[in-house]
Order: sequence, then structure tokens, then C-alpha cells
Amino acid sequence: MRRLQNLLFTFCIALRCVTSAVGVIHMTGYVGSAVKVSCSYDEGYESYEKYLCKNDCGSDDVLITTSKSWKMKYMIHDDKKDRIFTTTISDLHSEDAGKYWCGVTRTGSDIYTEVKLKVVKDHCCDTVTKILNYQGYSVSISCPSEPQYQNSLKYICRGNRPSTCLQQALITSYNKENGRFRLDDNKMLKKFTVNITSLRQDDSGSYLCGVQRNFDLDVFSAVELKVEEFCCVKSTKINGTVGHPLTLQCPYPSQYRDNRKFLCKGDHRNNCTDMLKNQSRFTLQNASSDTFVVMISKLEVADAGTYWCGSDSQWRVGNYTKIQLSVFPQSTLGKKNPALYVIPPVLLLICILVLVYKYRRSRIEEAVLSLRRNASRKKEVIDAAQSKIYKNQGVVTSNDQSTSNVYEEVDVEVHYENVTASE
Repeated sequence: MRRLQNLLFTFCIALRCVTSAVGVIHMTGYVGSAVKVSCSYDEGYESYEKYLCKNDCGSDDVLITTSKSWKMKYMIHDDKKDRIFTTTISDLHSEDAGKYWCGVTRTGSDIYTEVKLKVVKDHCCDTVTKILNYQGYSVSISCPSEPQYQNSLKYICRGNRPSTCLQQALITSYNKENGRFRLDDNKMLKKFTVNITSLRQDDSGSYLCGVQRNFDLDVFSAVELKVEEFCCVKSTKINGTVGHPLTLQCPYPSQYRDNRKFLCKGDHRNNCTDMLKNQSRFTLQNASSDTFVVMISKLEVADAGTYWCGSDSQWRVGNYTKIQLSVFPQSTLGKKNPALYVIPPVLLLICILVLVYKYRRSRIEEAVLSLRRNASRKKEVIDAAQSKIYKNQGVVTSNDQSTSNVYEEVDVEVHYENVTASE
């Protein structure tokens, strides 16, 4: 029966007698992703078998039927309430591109709807809009939208894969605000805008703006966002003296020469006081094509702080200069670094105590050393004296003995001589 139907279908194709419910359906899918082919049918065919076939729809070209709803990479579902059956083709490859037929089996000739499938690479786009901004700022990403899609879903996602963009959308036109992201759809200007506040460096990367289409690929535009640190602003440090005038030089890009020049004071660029408006001592002078000068007539101690100057009404980083101003009293005039000569009282007291301690310690060490020297000298004197005493005692003893001998000899001789004389 199926073979007979195929023969009749081939014959009808040749005679252009194929019945089509909605004409040709054009579909596009991405390599590696899935595509859904949806075909409608008339009332009364709810219980009939549906199928999807390819090329000439021969017996070998039938890919899947509702009687067997899953086969390989194909899956079919029949919504009998809305009278639409949908075939999902997953893991698309380039060879999947071509002509398909949605078929409804019936007695005689089947009902067919032609489908043309195009398979493309999952990549976008030929043109990329590059945006540079800075940490802490806000950025507006403008996305085009054609008039025929003014009621379609708009969205934005990170990355450059169109096939998964909608599933990973950061925000859509149905949910217009999500954290730091906000989407505004301006149908009159044929565009929608995505605002990102409080930019961070990890916001850098690729983005896709998407507009949903029902029977074809969504329309995309690509954006490359780069978020840099605020450190890249031109910065300078200046010293001034109380009561003296001071000149501040502010370079700026020549394309902003027609903008209003500004000089403001504050720790943060987004919250500072315009000094040219609020202080009469601050005057604008010598505005050239790329530099202007601000003169401060008489510096005050309170003038010290952080200043921002430039000529860009959009406050773009790199188009203005950060100035760090230090103001010192007149007594420090002419010194290279007056701050070095300002010694806190506590530090001065510590220095004095250290010096006194070192002085007293050195005196004590000298006294100890002197005592040691004196003790050594006394010992030497005592030792020498004792040695001399011992030597003298030895001499005296020997002298006594020799004297005794002499006396004995004398006595003997005298006695002998007396005896002889009497004789």
C-alpha cells in the first residue's frame, strides 16, 4: 500500500498535483543544534497517521511517523487540539539540508506540505560593533530591529552562538529589567536599547542582540564590549602655597573643543562640585584647541584635594584629567618637600627619649670600663709590691749569715793573737 502511495505521489509531483496546506515552509538550523519542523493539517485528520519524508518521499525517504514517534535523531509529536504535528531533527549536519515533506496518510493521495531546510554554521556575525567603557560607568547597547518585527521578542545574550542565545538570554522584551540590565524597545526608531549599569571588568566580552522570528532563524547583531579600569585616566600631582596663585592646565581631545570646559572638585568623578561656577577665585583662561588653563587667585588650605577637568560632556575616561592638589603654609616656601619637616610631637618625644637612653647607656658603659681598668692596675701594683718584699727578705737573711761568719773568724783570730803575744 505504501509503495503504491509513493508511486502515486511521484506521479503527482510530476503533474504538480501535490496538495499543500500552507505552501512551502522555509526553515534554517545551525550545525550541531536542532530544528523543529511544524506542519498543520485540516480538521478531520486528527486520527490519521502523519510523517516526515525527504527528497522524493520514496519508501527509503520516510524518516519518522506518528506510529513510531522516535527514531534515531528524529522525534515527532502530534498536537491534535491545534492540529499541528512537529518533527524535531537534532544534531544537524550540512548533509541534512534539502527538501522535506510533511505528509498526512489518507486513502488515495496523501496530503503534503513542502519544507526547505537550510543548515548554517553556529556563528554570528560578519559585522561587530565595538564599545569601550570603564569600570563603574553605565553603557547603552543599541540593537537594530526592522519594522516587520516590531511586535517580536527582543533579547540579548552573552557569547556568539545564535543557537543557544535565547535560552541564555540576560534580559528580554517580556521581562524588561533584570538586576543591572534593562531593555527598552523603541519601535519608532527601529531599535531596542540594552542598558548595563555599574560596569565591571568581567562584563567585557561578546554579546548578541536577537530578534525572534517564527519560521526562520532569529535576526542577530553582534557587539564586543570592553570594560577597563579607571586607572587609565591621565593624572597629575601639583603643590601650592597658601596665599599664592596657582595655574592648572587641562588637556583634552581637539574634537571636544566646542564643549563646555569644566573643573570640579571631589573624591569621585561622578560626584564633584563645579568650581568654575561656585568659586570666584577660579577663572578659565587661555582655552586653545587642545588645552585650557584655570587660574586660582589665592590658594587656601581648603583648596587641597582631588580635581577633575576636561571638555567632554559625556565624561568619558581618557578625555579628562585627574589633578591631586596639595597646599602648604607659606613658611614651607622653597623647600623641596615641606611634609618631611613636619614632625609630630609624639615622634619628637620618642626621638628625645631614645637619644637620652643611648647617652646614659654609653656613660654607664664607660664607667664600667674605667672601673675594670682601675681594678687591673691595682692588682698589678699589689703583685709588684709583694714581689719586691719577698726579694728584700731574701737579701737580709743572706747578709746576716755572712756577718756571723765574719764575726766568728774575727773572734778566733783575735784569740790566737793574744795567746802569742803573752808568749
